Amino acid sequence: MDIRTLCDLPPRLLALFDRPDLLQYKTAGSWRSISTRDFCRRVTDLALGMAVTGVQPGDRVAILSENRPEWSITDQAILAAGAVSVPIYTSLLPDQTAYILKDAAAVAVVVSTRDQLEKIRAVRSGLPALREVIFMDAGGANIDGVRGWHEVVGLGAPQPDAAIEERRAAVRPEDLASLIYTSGTTGEPKGVMLTHGNFVHNLKAACEAIPFRTTDVCLSFLPLAHVYERLVEFCYLYRGASIAYAESIEAVPQNLREVRPTIACGVPRIFEKVYKRTLEAGFGLPWPRRAIFAWAVDIARRCGAATRPGRSLPPTLRAQRLVADRLVYRTLRGRLGGRVRFFISGGAPLQQELAEFFHGTGVLILEGYGLTETSPVIALNRPDAFRFGTVGQPVDGVEVRVAEDGEILTRSPSVMQGYFGNEAATREAIRDGWFQTGDIGKLDSDRYLTITDRKKELLKTSGGKFVAPQPIENLMRSDRFVQQALVIGDGRRFVAALIVPAYDQLAHYARERGIPFDDPRDLVRHPRILGLFEKRLTRVNAELPRYEQVKKFRLLGCEFSQENGEVTPTLKFRRKVIEERYRPLIEEMYEEERSPVVA
Repeated sequence: MDIRTLCDLPPRLLALFDRPDLLQYKTAGSWRSISTRDFCRRVTDLALGMAVTGVQPGDRVAILSENRPEWSITDQAILAAGAVSVPIYTSLLPDQTAYILKDAAAVAVVVSTRDQLEKIRAVRSGLPALREVIFMDAGGANIDGVRGWHEVVGLGAPQPDAAIEERRAAVRPEDLASLIYTSGTTGEPKGVMLTHGNFVHNLKAACEAIPFRTTDVCLSFLPLAHVYERLVEFCYLYRGASIAYAESIEAVPQNLREVRPTIACGVPRIFEKVYKRTLEAGFGLPWPRRAIFAWAVDIARRCGAATRPGRSLPPTLRAQRLVADRLVYRTLRGRLGGRVRFFISGGAPLQQELAEFFHGTGVLILEGYGLTETSPVIALNRPDAFRFGTVGQPVDGVEVRVAEDGEILTRSPSVMQGYFGNEAATREAIRDGWFQTGDIGKLDSDRYLTITDRKKELLKTSGGKFVAPQPIENLMRSDRFVQQALVIGDGRRFVAALIVPAYDQLAHYARERGIPFDDPRDLVRHPRILGLFEKRLTRVNAELPRYEQVKKFRLLGCEFSQENGEVTPTLKFRRKVIEERYRPLIEEMYEEERSPVVA
């Protein structure tokens, strides 16, 4: 049974994948399941209930919720009702949330918790189009002006299913399915219009590239408000896999051990944290176990760098890896659940060394690339065709070419219909049928795509040299002492950096060397710590051409955060915000006479 629109996913599930554990969630300390039949029944009842409350085909209905079964049921119900879903990040502030609701002219919003509900109540008076607020958690029916989620399901239960089946059948591939607002690194977010046809084309192309299976158990922890996790969930449902929702991002390490997933999708920062925690634990061991761990890390890196699909490791290295696997790698894989077939990474560049290290330990991370405007997948590495350091080859039906200035252009049925209510921005983004990604990259002779940086983020020094900051930042973050790094230097004499240390690693280093401290963050001013980072930076600079070398740096006592407006919900830097916030520190670097750090 094939699908024309996303509305066909629940009927396909019932016909092909009637399983007892389609969705899994944890409550009161125990994991519980929702069967395929229960899922589809709730989708239909909620869609009928929304119709009773007045939701019409084409209406926009927002979802403001963490990942949980109700998110997916609500999304499918909105689509079944012929309406348009508008996902919103729970981390957004009330005024940011109000902007999206007002711009989308949402007639209803479905919210998860009391905190999210209060956010809506604080801005509701300024949203004339908003007629319904539906509250997922218990007690919603007792709040003035708010309906309970289960109350709406109850309104739909007595209604004939035929009413929703008619709406489902009336939805066409060219109809709008979702309005997704970009995270807005510069300016206000724009509403990306994605149709059913956009999503269906992309999920089929992704499923051709990645072997999702009915037997897979998939851990969901990236926000479903992000088109990346949303599309992947459509793929899981298309293949009938089981989806387990993590309790929170903080609980992911524990949930990995409990659920023991076979697939999970993440962003590079997740894998970087696992990597650094692994190194911290290993290098904190007493000798000789620490020496064994260091040897195993070296073997993993060498194996990862040497491995390619269809190519065997040299016999000596293969034998060393078998020993390292028994001593170290099995434990690492056990912390990830012990049965992961592969992870998928997207949203930002993944460090090549990190991917090679994990693969050397027996954990494959497949990096992909896409944007909200492309539904989102443009290119993917496959389990049987991957190259670390690239984002893989274009998926089926997606054309990619590189313009003369290095910008990546793409054309496919997955490309958006445009920006909601913004024809000028749409014309700027799509020219002669080609979407301008804004990313700089290159295609090799085998069509593997490499991303080097964002076009708008390229720096130009006062000497006229163009510098791509992301590769330098990635190189710096590969150091176990670096948590975040922001490269600056546009219009300046040289490149400099603001560095957020990995405070746990810093504390361990200070204790070993007898450097006193009360809070690891206090160490950012200690001369010996500054000396440590100068040495580490010298190693980074040795891999860079002279005009890209980081000549000055400052260590920061706090992370760049979304709460401070410094990163987006998708963890991208808002560079102008950061540079303005730390302007005195930056100016100090460029004014001081102290010798720069050089290779």
